[in-house]
Amino acid sequence: MARLPPAQAEQPTKPLLCTLAGLPSERPPMWLMRQAGRYLPEYRATRAQAGSFLDLCYNPALAAEVTLQPIRRFGFDAAILFADILLVPQALGQGLAFKENEGPVLDAIRAVGELARLDPKGIHKRLEPVYEAVSRIKGELPPDCTLIGFAGAPWTVATYMLEGRGSSDHAAAKTWAFGNPRGLDTLMDILVQATTDYLDRQIVAGAEVVQLFDTWAGVLPEAEFRRYCIEPVRRIIAVLKQKHPQVPVIAFPRGAGALYEGYAAATGADAIGLDYTVPLAWARDHLWNKTPVQGNLDPRLLVVGGQAMAEAVQRLLRSFPGRNHIFNLGHGIVPETPVRHVEELVRLVKGTETAV
Repeated sequence: MARLPPAQAEQPTKPLLCTLAGLPSERPPMWLMRQAGRYLPEYRATRAQAGSFLDLCYNPALAAEVTLQPIRRFGFDAAILFADILLVPQALGQGLAFKENEGPVLDAIRAVGELARLDPKGIHKRLEPVYEAVSRIKGELPPDCTLIGFAGAPWTVATYMLEGRGSSDHAAAKTWAFGNPRGLDTLMDILVQATTDYLDRQIVAGAEVVQLFDTWAGVLPEAEFRRYCIEPVRRIIAVLKQKHPQVPVIAFPRGAGALYEGYAAATGADAIGLDYTVPLAWARDHLWNKTPVQGNLDPRLLVVGGQAMAEAVQRLLRSFPGRNHIFNLGHGIVPETPVRHVEELVRLVKGTETAV
Protein backbone atom coordinates (compact mmCIF):
# COMPACT_ATOMS: atom_id res chain seq x y z
CA MET A 1 0.00 0.00 0.00
CA ALA A 2 1.42 3.38 -1.00
CA ARG A 3 2.29 5.81 1.77
CA LEU A 4 0.18 8.93 2.03
CA PRO A 5 1.89 12.18 1.06
CA PRO A 6 2.66 14.46 4.04
CA ALA A 7 -0.38 16.66 3.44
CA GLN A 8 -2.67 13.64 3.84
CA ALA A 9 -0.86 11.98 6.72
CA GLU A 10 -2.93 11.31 9.80
CA GLN A 11 -2.74 14.14 12.33
CA PRO A 12 -1.54 13.34 15.84
CA THR A 13 -4.01 13.23 18.71
CA LYS A 14 -1.76 13.15 21.80
CA PRO A 15 -1.43 16.65 23.32
CA LEU A 16 2.37 16.82 23.17
CA LEU A 17 2.53 15.53 19.61
CA CYS A 18 -0.16 18.00 18.55
CA THR A 19 1.82 20.93 19.91
CA LEU A 20 5.02 19.69 18.29
CA ALA A 21 3.10 19.54 15.00
CA GLY A 22 2.10 23.20 15.38
CA LEU A 23 -1.57 22.52 16.06
CA PRO A 24 -3.57 24.86 18.32
CA SER A 25 -4.40 23.80 21.88
CA GLU A 26 -6.62 25.02 24.72
CA ARG A 27 -3.76 24.51 27.18
CA PRO A 28 -0.11 23.59 26.72
CA PRO A 29 0.85 19.96 27.20
CA MET A 30 3.00 19.56 30.28
CA TRP A 31 5.75 17.38 31.66
CA LEU A 32 8.68 18.24 33.94
CA MET A 33 12.38 17.55 33.65
CA ARG A 34 13.42 15.07 36.37
CA GLN A 35 9.74 14.37 37.06
CA ALA A 36 10.85 10.91 38.21
CA GLY A 37 13.18 11.63 41.09
CA ARG A 38 14.00 11.89 44.77
CA TYR A 39 11.17 14.28 45.64
CA LEU A 40 8.74 11.36 45.22
CA PRO A 41 8.48 8.86 48.10
CA GLU A 42 7.65 6.05 45.68
CA TYR A 43 10.84 6.79 43.74
CA ARG A 44 12.92 6.65 46.89
CA ALA A 45 11.43 3.27 47.76
CA THR A 46 12.16 1.88 44.30
CA ARG A 47 15.68 3.31 44.32
CA ALA A 48 16.32 1.54 47.64
CA GLN A 49 15.00 -1.68 46.13
CA ALA A 50 17.38 -1.34 43.17
CA GLY A 51 20.44 -0.92 45.39
CA SER A 52 22.24 1.81 43.45
CA PHE A 53 21.53 4.48 40.89
CA LEU A 54 23.18 2.57 38.04
CA ASP A 55 21.44 -0.65 39.07
CA LEU A 56 18.16 1.26 38.80
CA CYS A 57 19.04 2.57 35.33
CA TYR A 58 19.91 -0.92 34.07
CA ASN A 59 16.95 -2.76 35.60
CA PRO A 60 14.21 -2.54 32.91
CA ALA A 61 11.34 -3.31 35.28
CA LEU A 62 12.41 -0.79 37.92
CA ALA A 63 13.41 1.88 35.37
CA ALA A 64 9.96 1.52 33.81
CA GLU A 65 8.34 1.71 37.24
CA VAL A 66 10.00 5.00 38.22
CA THR A 67 9.26 6.45 34.76
CA LEU A 68 5.57 5.68 35.24
CA GLN A 69 5.28 6.86 38.86
CA PRO A 70 4.80 10.59 38.10
CA ILE A 71 2.36 9.72 35.33
CA ARG A 72 0.17 7.81 37.76
CA ARG A 73 0.42 10.49 40.44
CA PHE A 74 0.11 13.70 38.39
CA GLY A 75 -1.29 12.74 34.97
CA PHE A 76 1.44 14.46 32.95
CA ASP A 77 1.07 14.53 29.18
CA ALA A 78 4.45 12.86 28.65
CA ALA A 79 6.68 10.34 30.34
CA ILE A 80 10.44 10.65 29.89
CA LEU A 81 12.57 7.55 30.06
CA PHE A 82 14.42 7.16 33.34
CA ALA A 83 18.11 6.87 32.52
CA ASP A 84 21.21 9.08 32.67
CA ILE A 85 23.20 10.92 30.02
CA LEU A 86 26.42 9.22 31.20
CA LEU A 87 25.25 5.73 30.25
CA VAL A 88 26.61 6.48 26.77
CA PRO A 89 30.23 7.06 27.81
CA GLN A 90 30.01 3.97 30.00
CA ALA A 91 28.72 1.97 27.04
CA LEU A 92 31.62 3.34 24.98
CA GLY A 93 34.01 1.82 27.50
CA GLN A 94 34.73 4.63 29.94
CA GLY A 95 34.67 3.77 33.63
CA LEU A 96 31.72 5.32 35.51
CA ALA A 97 30.56 5.26 39.12
CA PHE A 98 28.02 7.31 41.08
CA LYS A 99 29.40 8.11 44.51
CA GLU A 100 27.29 9.18 47.47
CA ASN A 101 27.46 12.94 48.09
CA GLU A 102 29.81 13.31 45.11
CA GLY A 103 27.83 12.42 41.98
CA PRO A 104 29.22 10.82 38.82
CA VAL A 105 32.92 10.00 38.60
CA LEU A 106 34.47 8.85 35.32
CA ASP A 107 37.96 7.75 34.27
CA ALA A 108 38.93 11.12 32.80
CA ILE A 109 40.32 11.25 29.28
CA ARG A 110 43.56 13.25 29.34
CA ALA A 111 45.04 12.69 25.86
CA VAL A 112 43.86 12.11 22.31
CA GLY A 113 45.41 8.65 22.27
CA GLU A 114 42.99 7.54 24.97
CA LEU A 115 40.04 8.06 22.61
CA ALA A 116 41.01 4.85 20.84
CA ARG A 117 39.59 2.84 23.74
CA LEU A 118 36.09 4.16 23.03
CA ASP A 119 34.02 1.81 20.83
CA PRO A 120 30.72 3.18 19.48
CA LYS A 121 29.99 -0.13 17.72
CA GLY A 122 29.72 -1.96 21.01
CA ILE A 123 27.24 0.25 22.85
CA HIS A 124 24.03 -1.69 22.26
CA LYS A 125 24.96 -4.75 24.30
CA ARG A 126 25.49 -2.53 27.36
CA LEU A 127 22.38 -0.40 26.67
CA GLU A 128 19.97 -3.23 25.84
CA PRO A 129 18.26 -2.91 29.28
CA VAL A 130 17.44 0.72 28.43
CA TYR A 131 15.72 -0.30 25.20
CA GLU A 132 13.78 -2.98 27.09
CA ALA A 133 12.67 -0.34 29.59
CA VAL A 134 11.41 1.85 26.72
CA SER A 135 9.31 -1.04 25.40
CA ARG A 136 7.88 -1.76 28.85
CA ILE A 137 6.98 1.89 29.44
CA LYS A 138 5.34 2.26 26.04
CA GLY A 139 3.13 -0.74 26.77
CA GLU A 140 1.88 0.70 30.07
CA LEU A 141 1.32 4.37 29.24
CA PRO A 142 -2.18 5.91 29.18
CA PRO A 143 -3.46 6.43 25.62
CA ASP A 144 -2.91 10.22 25.56
CA CYS A 145 0.55 10.15 27.16
CA THR A 146 3.62 10.52 24.93
CA LEU A 147 6.85 8.65 25.59
CA ILE A 148 10.03 10.75 25.37
CA GLY A 149 13.43 9.18 24.91
CA PHE A 150 16.58 11.20 25.50
CA ALA A 151 20.33 11.51 25.43
CA GLY A 152 22.92 14.05 26.41
CA ALA A 153 24.16 16.24 23.57
CA PRO A 154 27.79 15.55 22.62
CA TRP A 155 29.28 18.73 24.11
CA THR A 156 27.74 18.19 27.54
CA VAL A 157 28.65 14.50 27.61
CA ALA A 158 32.19 15.40 26.51
CA THR A 159 32.60 17.82 29.43
CA TYR A 160 32.08 14.95 31.88
CA MET A 161 34.29 12.57 29.91
CA LEU A 162 37.18 15.05 29.83
CA GLU A 163 36.78 16.42 33.37
CA GLY A 164 36.10 13.05 34.97
CA ARG A 165 33.21 14.54 36.98
CA GLY A 166 30.94 17.56 37.14
CA SER A 167 32.74 20.90 37.06
CA SER A 168 32.03 24.53 37.86
CA ASP A 169 34.38 25.93 35.20
CA HIS A 170 34.73 23.05 32.68
CA ALA A 171 38.44 23.82 32.51
CA ALA A 172 39.53 20.54 30.89
CA ALA A 173 36.79 20.55 28.24
CA LYS A 174 37.36 24.20 27.34
CA THR A 175 41.11 23.62 27.20
CA TRP A 176 40.47 20.95 24.56
CA ALA A 177 38.04 23.26 22.72
CA PHE A 178 40.57 26.11 22.52
CA GLY A 179 43.88 24.26 22.52
CA ASN A 180 43.14 20.90 20.91
CA PRO A 181 40.09 21.40 18.67
CA ARG A 182 40.97 18.53 16.34
CA GLY A 183 41.17 16.17 19.28
CA LEU A 184 37.80 17.38 20.52
CA ASP A 185 36.41 16.95 17.00
CA THR A 186 37.48 13.30 17.17
CA LEU A 187 35.61 12.83 20.45
CA MET A 188 32.60 14.64 18.98
CA ASP A 189 32.56 12.25 16.01
CA ILE A 190 32.50 9.28 18.38
CA LEU A 191 29.71 10.81 20.46
CA VAL A 192 27.65 11.82 17.42
CA GLN A 193 27.69 8.24 16.15
CA ALA A 194 26.97 6.70 19.55
CA THR A 195 24.21 9.19 20.43
CA THR A 196 22.52 8.81 17.06
CA ASP A 197 22.54 5.02 17.33
CA TYR A 198 21.30 5.18 20.92
CA LEU A 199 18.35 7.44 20.09
CA ASP A 200 17.56 5.42 16.97
CA ARG A 201 17.22 2.29 19.09
CA GLN A 202 15.06 4.13 21.64
CA ILE A 203 12.72 5.14 18.82
CA VAL A 204 12.60 1.59 17.46
CA ALA A 205 11.74 0.42 20.98
CA GLY A 206 8.81 2.86 21.25
CA ALA A 207 9.94 6.45 21.97
CA GLU A 208 7.63 8.90 20.19
CA VAL A 209 9.74 12.02 20.82
CA VAL A 210 13.41 12.36 21.73
CA GLN A 211 15.18 15.17 23.56
CA LEU A 212 18.84 16.17 23.51
CA PHE A 213 20.06 17.75 26.74
CA ASP A 214 22.95 20.18 26.22
CA THR A 215 23.16 21.27 29.84
CA TRP A 216 26.51 23.04 29.49
CA ALA A 217 25.91 24.74 26.11
CA GLY A 218 26.00 28.14 27.79
CA VAL A 219 29.66 27.96 28.83
CA LEU A 220 31.03 28.34 25.29
CA PRO A 221 31.68 31.52 23.26
CA GLU A 222 29.81 31.88 19.97
CA ALA A 223 32.33 30.27 17.59
CA GLU A 224 32.83 27.23 19.82
CA PHE A 225 29.09 27.06 20.52
CA ARG A 226 28.48 26.70 16.80
CA ARG A 227 31.23 24.10 16.40
CA TYR A 228 30.55 21.94 19.44
CA CYS A 229 26.87 22.53 20.28
CA ILE A 230 25.10 23.29 17.02
CA GLU A 231 27.01 21.15 14.54
CA PRO A 232 26.97 17.83 16.46
CA VAL A 233 23.27 18.22 17.26
CA ARG A 234 22.56 19.06 13.60
CA ARG A 235 24.30 15.86 12.51
CA ILE A 236 22.38 13.71 14.98
CA ILE A 237 19.02 15.18 14.02
CA ALA A 238 19.72 14.86 10.29
CA VAL A 239 20.25 11.11 10.59
CA LEU A 240 17.28 10.62 12.92
CA LYS A 241 15.02 12.55 10.55
CA GLN A 242 16.19 10.41 7.66
CA LYS A 243 15.37 7.23 9.57
CA HIS A 244 12.32 8.43 11.53
CA PRO A 245 10.84 11.52 9.82
CA GLN A 246 7.70 11.32 11.96
CA VAL A 247 9.54 11.54 15.31
CA PRO A 248 9.99 15.09 16.69
CA VAL A 249 13.26 16.13 18.33
CA ILE A 250 13.42 18.63 21.19
CA ALA A 251 16.81 20.25 21.87
CA PHE A 252 17.68 21.98 25.13
CA PRO A 253 20.80 24.20 24.84
CA ARG A 254 20.73 25.41 28.42
CA GLY A 255 22.25 28.85 28.95
CA ALA A 256 22.52 29.66 25.24
CA GLY A 257 21.17 33.20 25.75
CA ALA A 258 20.96 35.17 22.50
CA LEU A 259 22.32 32.12 20.67
CA TYR A 260 18.92 30.49 21.12
CA GLU A 261 17.85 32.59 18.13
CA GLY A 262 18.43 30.58 14.98
CA TYR A 263 19.27 27.42 16.94
CA ALA A 264 16.23 25.44 15.77
CA ALA A 265 16.82 26.30 12.13
CA ALA A 266 20.54 25.53 12.40
CA THR A 267 20.06 22.15 14.09
CA GLY A 268 16.76 20.99 12.60
CA ALA A 269 15.15 20.67 16.04
CA ASP A 270 11.35 20.61 16.12
CA ALA A 271 11.22 22.46 19.46
CA ILE A 272 13.60 24.23 21.80
CA GLY A 273 13.78 23.87 25.57
CA LEU A 274 14.24 27.23 27.31
CA ASP A 275 16.15 27.63 30.55
CA TYR A 276 14.69 29.89 33.24
CA THR A 277 16.94 32.85 32.41
CA VAL A 278 15.38 33.41 28.98
CA PRO A 279 13.11 36.52 29.08
CA LEU A 280 9.56 35.58 28.16
CA ALA A 281 8.97 38.63 25.94
CA TRP A 282 12.19 37.95 24.03
CA ALA A 283 11.32 34.28 23.60
CA ARG A 284 7.86 35.18 22.36
CA ASP A 285 9.15 37.71 19.84
CA HIS A 286 12.21 35.80 18.61
CA LEU A 287 11.41 32.10 18.98
CA TRP A 288 7.79 31.22 19.65
CA ASN A 289 6.43 32.42 16.29
CA LYS A 290 8.92 30.20 14.46
CA THR A 291 9.07 26.99 16.47
CA PRO A 292 7.50 25.40 19.55
CA VAL A 293 9.24 26.29 22.80
CA GLN A 294 9.41 24.28 26.02
CA GLY A 295 9.84 25.62 29.53
CA ASN A 296 10.83 27.66 31.40
CA LEU A 297 9.56 27.88 35.02
CA ASP A 298 12.36 28.21 37.59
CA PRO A 299 12.46 24.90 39.56
CA ARG A 300 12.97 26.86 42.77
CA LEU A 301 9.44 28.26 42.36
CA LEU A 302 8.17 24.69 42.79
CA VAL A 303 9.95 24.56 46.13
CA VAL A 304 8.48 27.90 47.24
CA GLY A 305 4.99 27.27 45.85
CA GLY A 306 2.06 29.55 46.75
CA GLN A 307 1.44 32.92 45.16
CA ALA A 308 4.94 33.28 43.71
CA MET A 309 4.56 30.04 41.76
CA ALA A 310 0.99 30.82 40.69
CA GLU A 311 1.93 34.25 39.35
CA ALA A 312 4.90 32.85 37.43
CA VAL A 313 2.72 30.14 35.90
CA GLN A 314 0.19 32.71 34.74
CA ARG A 315 2.94 34.81 33.17
CA LEU A 316 4.09 31.80 31.23
CA LEU A 317 0.61 30.85 30.07
CA ARG A 318 -0.11 34.41 28.96
CA SER A 319 3.20 34.69 27.12
CA PHE A 320 2.63 31.69 24.86
CA PRO A 321 -1.12 31.41 24.29
CA GLY A 322 -2.87 28.81 22.22
CA ARG A 323 -0.02 27.02 20.43
CA ASN A 324 3.70 26.29 20.23
CA HIS A 325 4.26 25.92 23.96
CA ILE A 326 5.10 22.87 26.09
CA PHE A 327 4.83 23.69 29.78
CA ASN A 328 7.96 22.61 31.63
CA LEU A 329 10.68 23.84 33.93
CA GLY A 330 13.85 25.69 32.95
CA HIS A 331 15.86 22.85 34.53
CA GLY A 332 15.05 19.72 36.52
CA ILE A 333 12.96 19.33 39.68
CA VAL A 334 15.14 19.55 42.79
CA PRO A 335 14.88 16.84 45.49
CA GLU A 336 13.45 19.10 48.20
CA THR A 337 10.37 19.97 46.09
CA PRO A 338 7.12 19.28 48.03
CA VAL A 339 4.82 16.87 46.20
CA ARG A 340 1.83 19.09 47.02
CA HIS A 341 3.41 21.95 45.06
CA VAL A 342 3.68 19.76 41.96
CA GLU A 343 0.03 18.82 42.42
CA GLU A 344 -0.86 22.50 42.60
CA LEU A 345 1.23 23.24 39.50
CA VAL A 346 -0.71 20.63 37.53
CA ARG A 347 -3.99 22.17 38.67
CA LEU A 348 -2.82 25.63 37.62
CA VAL A 349 -1.80 24.48 34.15
CA LYS A 350 -4.53 21.95 33.47
CA GLY A 351 -7.32 23.57 35.42
CA THR A 352 -8.29 20.14 36.77
CA GLU A 353 -7.72 18.04 39.84
CA THR A 354 -4.66 15.78 39.71
CA ALA A 355 -4.77 12.03 39.87
CA VAL A 356 -3.74 10.52 43.20
